[in-house]
Amino acid sequence: MMRQIVPASLLLALLAGCQGGPVQEAAADPAGAESVSSAATQASVTPPETEAEAGAPVDFADWLAGFRREARAEGISEATLASALDGVRYRPRVVELDRSQPEFVRPIWQYLDTAVSATRVTQGREKLAEHRDTARRMESRYGVPAEIIVAIWGIESNYGGNFGSFSTLDALATLAFDGRRRDFARGELLAALRIIESGDIAPRQMVGSWAGAMGHTQFIPSSFEAYAVDGDGDGRRDIWGSIPDVMASTANYLARAGWQAGEPWGVEVRLPDDFDYAQTELATRRSSREWAGQGVRALGGEALPAFDQASVIAPAGARGPAFLVGPNYRAILRYNNATSYALAVGTLANEIAGRDGIVAGWPRDEQPLARRQVREMQQALNARGFEVGAADGIMGPNTRRGLRAFQREIGVPPDGFATRRLLERLQR
Repeated sequence: MMRQIVPASLLLALLAGCQGGPVQEAAADPAGAESVSSAATQASVTPPETEAEAGAPVDFADWLAGFRREARAEGISEATLASALDGVRYRPRVVELDRSQPEFVRPIWQYLDTAVSATRVTQGREKLAEHRDTARRMESRYGVPAEIIVAIWGIESNYGGNFGSFSTLDALATLAFDGRRRDFARGELLAALRIIESGDIAPRQMVGSWAGAMGHTQFIPSSFEAYAVDGDGDGRRDIWGSIPDVMASTANYLARAGWQAGEPWGVEVRLPDDFDYAQTELATRRSSREWAGQGVRALGGEALPAFDQASVIAPAGARGPAFLVGPNYRAILRYNNATSYALAVGTLANEIAGRDGIVAGWPRDEQPLARRQVREMQQALNARGFEVGAADGIMGPNTRRGLRAFQREIGVPPDGFATRRLLERLQR
């Protein structure tokens, strides 16, 4: 039986408690800065984060000793325990990042501006040309297009330019001791020890983000164990220094997540004026033929992709672009469950391959709601009888459903796109 897929880079959202909806995404740009360093050599030369140990709790050493006993009982050897845990340190910065809850989030178009910048497209084409044989070999083996593999590489770490410099062992030990999802982090720390035990990577070279996501395409340890692949045949799975391993592992992950070879991830579409936006949820799935029967048309005039199970999404409501998406879009979401992320990967892949990016404009005059304002909207919707559930500050399907009902009541397109103007009308 196939193991349950845990999104490789979703650990950031799991630990930070951030999950957005089509209106506003809580995801930050995973790739960070635009500069690029040598992807093939960075893992061997980047030192771990050198934060001072000041402020480490006095009982961290006791906790670590207890964890060490647990790891020993799980079969981790004394040699691995010594090499991996003897130098582990508590990182106050990791706790600070874990507990930070950004009140304001970027609208999806601002995220895409950075994630699919002209610089990143150009660099993606250069990386694909540089590693074309490897990428095509992985495409042939796993059915995942070369441009999709390269796009994930670009979004996750800016093609290796920024995959983090925290010691994964330090970060996960800190989170397992003092984080908000301690059991999860503890399990990931055990997985990291098993990776070291297997000989795939040395402890000092196991570096990544503050949340424990590692390497060029940001696998958490449990995902590494399940889906990382030795792509260069040297007997090790090295997602820090081997580009064949990086590409093979990424393609394998998507293939196991349900990628359908030969199908696109989706296509930008034009919706009819009378389209029912209540259907713009991923849970609503119809065949492309059925969507065409409702007047959904590809923006470029071509036939819609022949999807059996397709969804229409409109991340910025009636004033923004709309997309018909299929199984491969959902496979990308298994990597990182954010609409902005999946659209960024698909759009970047299209542009790397020389196809069009997103054509329709975004409603850039709209300002996203802060989490506090989403809570206020939820409270106001509940007060007016629209029953959206707990006021948690997350624009989920229940909140969008209630907002659409309110929009119908006031005679505006019921697209479920939350704006400050709608909040003001609700509060009046």
